[in-house]
Amino acid sequence: MRLWRSFPQLLIRFLLGLCLSLILNACQLVQPPAPVAVETPGTPTPETVVQAPSPTPLSPETQAIVDSVPNGLFDPPRGDVRFVVISDLNGVYGSTDYDPEVDKGVALIPFWHPDMVVCSGDMVAGQDPTLSEEQLRAMWAAFDDHVAAPLRQANLPYGFTIGNHDASGALGVGGSFLFDRERNVATEYWQDPAHDPGIVFVDRFEFPFYYTFKYNDIFFLAWDGSASHIPQEKLAWVEQALASEEAQSAKLRILLGHLPLYAVAIGRNEPAEVMENADTLREMLERYNVHTYISGHHHAYYPAHKGELQLLHMGILGSGPRPLIDSQSPPRKALTVLDIKFDSPELTTYTTYDIQTLELIEYDELPRFLTGHNGMVMRRDIDELTAEERSVCTGRLNAELCIASTIAPIMLQS
Repeated sequence: MRLWRSFPQLLIRFLLGLCLSLILNACQLVQPPAPVAVETPGTPTPETVVQAPSPTPLSPETQAIVDSVPNGLFDPPRGDVRFVVISDLNGVYGSTDYDPEVDKGVALIPFWHPDMVVCSGDMVAGQDPTLSEEQLRAMWAAFDDHVAAPLRQANLPYGFTIGNHDASGALGVGGSFLFDRERNVATEYWQDPAHDPGIVFVDRFEFPFYYTFKYNDIFFLAWDGSASHIPQEKLAWVEQALASEEAQSAKLRILLGHLPLYAVAIGRNEPAEVMENADTLREMLERYNVHTYISGHHHAYYPAHKGELQLLHMGILGSGPRPLIDSQSPPRKALTVLDIKFDSPELTTYTTYDIQTLELIEYDELPRFLTGHNGMVMRRDIDELTAEERSVCTGRLNAELCIASTIAPIMLQS
């Protein structure tokens, strides 16, 4: 009797439960679909994001140097292309060892993750007629151990120019090379396939003295600036190379040579220490829209320009840094990170480090202009001299050699 009386209640509960279940199922069936990712131009969805590969971990040696910098080693904003530029690595004549700053600089190169390393000459310590061929080969073997082999192992291309201590182009009375043996051994080293610098040649012409190569739409020409004179037939090749479709279709043209066009350092402010006919050479380079001439030899960092040509006078990693003309600052060993941004009006940015302290060398630490014996050059960010500065320049040189640049100054990180 009790069961019969409770039956209606049980039935009601059953029906209520069944209705609630049906309602919940129906709600699930009519839920809105999950939102579909819409790919907006310029805003990649998670499916389209391509993660950049993680940088290769630094070696313990490199990491130790980076960690030694009290406030951290500065890494500048990266351009479309980045080069690390070094120069004048050699020690005393015949040396098969290198100053610690050379090893330090080479060890640090991976920190900046460059696309290429560029050298403006003096990789070994020649220019001594008493050195035997065995000694010359030993110097190049030491260079390979300290510099070239580590760069090859890091898969870094190496573009360079020959310096006077590598294979001087100085001529004797009869017109023959005074250091012919050194030139032969340098050629032997660089033409050995085991020492391939990893660059993409355009024209090997007389490699390693005269040649051209390209990297990422940047055209490089290396000429033999190991002595002040370039023969006319070699200059004809230079013009032909710069006029070529490969050169003129490139977004940027850079010249590598050891001796600079104009004097910038004490002890090198003499005719034999710069290229002959500097203004004529500069005007020729301007005709073919060469943007930058990278040089060494004066052992002093000075970012300059004259006319329409940028002049990067490289600092030194090896022995014998020199003070700039009229500078009160002590000489420093230096290395430069060169970034290129194709859509920037300036195109190039220099970040230069005192290799011993790893502090930046800022533009305003350097003289606004220099008055070498064969012409005035202005610091890269300076466009016009003051009246007082012009008076100083003309008092030392003449009005023609003190002509101001016609291009806008470069306002960039030094």
